[in-house]
Amino acid sequence: MSWGLLCIDNAEIGIVEKWGRFSHLAQPGLMCLNPCFGEWLAGRLSSRVQYLDVRCDTKTKDNVFVTLVCSIQYRVVKQNADDAFYELQNPREQIQSYVFDVVRASVPKMILDDVFEQKNEIARNVSDELEKVMGNYGYSIEQTLIVDVEPDATVRRAMNEINAAQRLRMAAVEKAEAEKILQVKRAEAEAEAKYLSGVGIARQRQAITNGLRDSVLAFSHNVPGTSAKDVMDMVLITQYFDTMKELGNSSRSTTVFIPHGPGHISDVAGQIRDGLLQGHAGNLMGDFPEAA
Repeated sequence: MSWGLLCIDNAEIGIVEKWGRFSHLAQPGLMCLNPCFGEWLAGRLSSRVQYLDVRCDTKTKDNVFVTLVCSIQYRVVKQNADDAFYELQNPREQIQSYVFDVVRASVPKMILDDVFEQKNEIARNVSDELEKVMGNYGYSIEQTLIVDVEPDATVRRAMNEINAAQRLRMAAVEKAEAEKILQVKRAEAEAEAKYLSGVGIARQRQAITNGLRDSVLAFSHNVPGTSAKDVMDMVLITQYFDTMKELGNSSRSTTVFIPHGPGHISDVAGQIRDGLLQGHAGNLMGDFPEAA
């Protein structure tokens, strides 16, 4: 400096004055100033892109207080660096003031959901206003972003509870539909099982009837002098003993008291036979009601 030599960095712009008045812009590199003619370096401006975060508190149309975080990227226009140096004393405060003005004029016209959905629109409004104003002072707005929207903590909790309630309601509906499907399928399966069980019982009874008939015919044919009544009594007694055997072999059977003795065998056979005859008579009366 004593010899009038100085170096301007590559990312800087020098402001040269002569006798206290602006003379010219010093470009990056080595330059020589002549102090005898009143030339001196008044200051330096960075030509790098600068970054500024602005937090703005405001209220939405539905009376919810929110904090918007605006990220502003700006830089000095090299051709207008003298305006940036002389016109504005604190560009960061100036940018912050205009961000507050635009945000607080736009957000109160929106409800909270629209603020989240129209962040780009708010950022574009901020960028247009800053570009129009800061361009007069030698600054260029490179990018404007709304990086965050922070509602009040109580509002965030309420929104989370609303969302959770909606999801629980949807889950309850889906669960009810699943239970309905399960009950319908279970009822269909039970109906099909009962139908098949009925078919099986009918076939079983038909097989028993056919077996008894064949046994009676075979016994009457092979043992002369026996009547069908004698054979049926013997078959019924055999089934009676088989039933008692099954009851005795069953591990889950409870105690059953049955009168048993030589004199009761004929009574049991008579009771079974009378029951079968009564059932058969009832079926006939059902088939021919006019006979009654």
